[in-house]
Amino acid sequence: MQFQWYPGHMTKAKRAMQEDIKLIDVIIELVDARVPYSSKNPDIDQLANGKSRILLMNKYDLADNVITDEWIKYYENKGYFVAKVNSKNGRGVKVVHDIIQKACKEKIERDRKRGILNRPIRAMIVGIPNVGKSTFINSFAGKACTKTGNKPGVTRGKQWIKLNKSVELLDTPGILWPKFEDQQVGLNLAFIGSIKDELYNIYELSLLLIKYLIEAYPEVTAEFYDIENSTDEVQLLERIAERRGCIKSGAQIDYDKAAKYLVDDFRSGRMGQISLERPC
Repeated sequence: MQFQWYPGHMTKAKRAMQEDIKLIDVIIELVDARVPYSSKNPDIDQLANGKSRILLMNKYDLADNVITDEWIKYYENKGYFVAKVNSKNGRGVKVVHDIIQKACKEKIERDRKRGILNRPIRAMIVGIPNVGKSTFINSFAGKACTKTGNKPGVTRGKQWIKLNKSVELLDTPGILWPKFEDQQVGLNLAFIGSIKDELYNIYELSLLLIKYLIEAYPEVTAEFYDIENSTDEVQLLERIAERRGCIKSGAQIDYDKAAKYLVDDFRSGRMGQISLERPC
């Protein structure tokens, strides 16, 4: 499967981000805890221009806890301030304010020495489509101040949001990068729903997901669907289809319907806490 997706509005968003970065004290980047490398936009590193960096591992409740802790150490060693958050239920969100203060400690001290007191910290929040950025902002601000949705690309324009007296937040549209050098990155983003479903074959995607689960979490599909295990992807999908009643007229298996069930069960976390990659 080949993944390329870079709509025109993303080019525009990247240009705007290059201009806005001059106004920013700290960059807050949300990544999906199941794929902390694949969901981290390398273009942001180029745009950051020496700014303080905060990395939020969102949806950590869907990821393997042991592997998430490995990723936290990995990024802390690279100089990031890192925290786990669950935007939907608000877990971990309250501590982000303290992390912002910590990340901007030197900047606050410089302002104090210049006689500038109580100037709000300006933070830019970035992330790829469907990583949960808008949900995080609403949870952080304690009110519905941005649009949210479960489809990539809901936020199209930038928004300044005053969170409190000490922090102003610039929300930006979710952007992907022009080309995936590693197709595994594109595959991982398709698994979590950051690439629009209509851009790939759901049946092929489900088989690749099953292949990964057989290798990394060999019992999860059999236990979740209460079916006999198998090391054959197609056979396992057929058993899932039969269990879920994905049968067309003439007693034919509806592979696409079964594939959608499988991918949705993974994305929602119903299968359990599963990570798709770990640090090298």
